[in-house]
Amino acid sequence: MIDLEPAARRIAALAEGVTDDQLEAPTPCPGYAVRNMLGHLLGLSVAFRDAGRKELGERTGTAPGTVLPDIDDDGNWRGELPKALDELAATWREPGAWEGMTQAGGITFPAAEAGRVAVDELVVHGWDLARATGQAYAPDTASLEASCAMLAAFADDRPPGGAFGPVVAVAAGAPLLDRVIGLSGRDPSWAARRPL
Repeated sequence: MIDLEPAARRIAALAEGVTDDQLEAPTPCPGYAVRNMLGHLLGLSVAFRDAGRKELGERTGTAPGTVLPDIDDDGNWRGELPKALDELAATWREPGAWEGMTQAGGITFPAAEAGRVAVDELVVHGWDLARATGQAYAPDTASLEASCAMLAAFADDRPPGGAFGPVVAVAAGAPLLDRVIGLSGRDPSWAARRPL
């Protein structure tokens, strides 16, 4: 079992630091502005919460990329996202969440694997959000190690157009976070473009 709370807490803190004028800013995730990343984080938190509870349905059965995630302009996401993240972490603290089979993103797979995917989603998209909004980001070591192990396991076997791009090479001895981000198909040196 992996504790999702540290990664979830970091996402909540990053989201709290997002200003309204940053919502349209680009992120390292191609095609996603900050608002889309926040919508994705909200959606995946609910979907993986339901996957851990084995409450399967539309939220767990919808493949990512079916629709561009977004948030409403009413600002309700500021309360909804932290709540969904808390529920996600609480669900995966239960041993039963890691047992048997479940579904997320339209894929049926072992629940233990789904839990590792949830951790990776939080780690990588936390980095996306931090980079896009100019915030510091330091995930906990256990989450980083779990993410690295999951991504490294299929680094050489990625279908074109899949969830992850080709691995981006990083320098030998690079920090673990940079290695994880490179394994996710992102360039660890990505920086948001700032107006002149």
